[in-house]
Amino acid sequence: MNKSSLTFDVIIIGGGLAGLSSAIHLSKSNLSVLVIEKNSYPKHKVCGEYISNEVLPYLNFLDIDVFSFGAKKINKFQLSTRQSKLISKTLPLGGFGISRFCLDHALASKSLEVGAEILQDSVEDIQFKNDEFSIITKSKRQFKAKIVIGAYGKRSNLDIKLNRQFIKRKSPYLAVKTHVEGTFPDDVVALHNFKGGYCGVSKVENDNINLCYITNYNAFKNYKDIKEFQQQVLCKNTFLKDIFNTTNSVFEAPLTISQISFDAKKPIENHILMCGDTAALIHPLCGNGMSMAIRSAQIASVLIISFFYSESFDREALEKQYLREWNTAFKSRLKTGHIIANIFSKPKLSEVLMRCLQWFPAILPLIIKRTHGKVMTIK
Repeated sequence: MNKSSLTFDVIIIGGGLAGLSSAIHLSKSNLSVLVIEKNSYPKHKVCGEYISNEVLPYLNFLDIDVFSFGAKKINKFQLSTRQSKLISKTLPLGGFGISRFCLDHALASKSLEVGAEILQDSVEDIQFKNDEFSIITKSKRQFKAKIVIGAYGKRSNLDIKLNRQFIKRKSPYLAVKTHVEGTFPDDVVALHNFKGGYCGVSKVENDNINLCYITNYNAFKNYKDIKEFQQQVLCKNTFLKDIFNTTNSVFEAPLTISQISFDAKKPIENHILMCGDTAALIHPLCGNGMSMAIRSAQIASVLIISFFYSESFDREALEKQYLREWNTAFKSRLKTGHIIANIFSKPKLSEVLMRCLQWFPAILPLIIKRTHGKVMTIK
């Protein structure tokens, strides 16, 4: 199709990891693609910024070499309880640390290079009629497409428009992220628990240390600001106290996001294929949301290509197969994530688990494998 027209093969709502990965993949297969993203690039986002190595073959397929951008190779994992008891293990598969500021920008540049279009705007309305989508943006622009991917993140006004069930329920979770300068091993991703939440720590490019934590808002609201909450709550964990007291902030102020929901979502809504956090959000405790977003993009893209180039693969087949493959890839991970988060939300249970892990250290790699996938194969 003519890419200068208002009709595209695929419109992707949201230009994060999932949306941009799909844009590159689909454009490489000569499909016309429009990405509608409300923010400009580059931009920091609240995110753990650790990615498991399972997605490296797919990123290479997309011509994205994360290590050329300074990504840190990570092969060790540390876990501590509220009482500062620490367990260290080698990661079964390993991973890397890179900021969303850097990776999203690289993916956006590659998307444009391979022929996708990126529009800085937001979607106000979307309708599906006569086997075609119609989209209206905030700036009153109108577009049509045969396929739409929803990759707009954890929650959006669009979820209300689509009458998604999870958006009707309030969520008590708040996430905070900042980058700091200081001393921390390049090859370690750490997860430190504190009362009411947990904090991920890992290096990213430029030797910055990413600190990203999630907490229950009811625990946070008793303090006047983020700094006081960190000093009075997070620093009860001696490992976090050492990090906060020996590093200097790179950001002028931490980034925050509220109303984070871990409720179940549907991977398909009104014929829209949902990817990344739009389809489901794994507890950050598992540290694998970025990998899941990229993996979901691959699943959707491969099936969409079949939809356009195989006469026997219609919309019904596309949706059934996407749901089947999505559940195979992620349903077990999400269930494990909920169980782990539930355990660590209860101090006595988490202490019992930590004692078990100390007595039987081989259990921890097995738990990690349950929240991570295998190395992706390229189709």
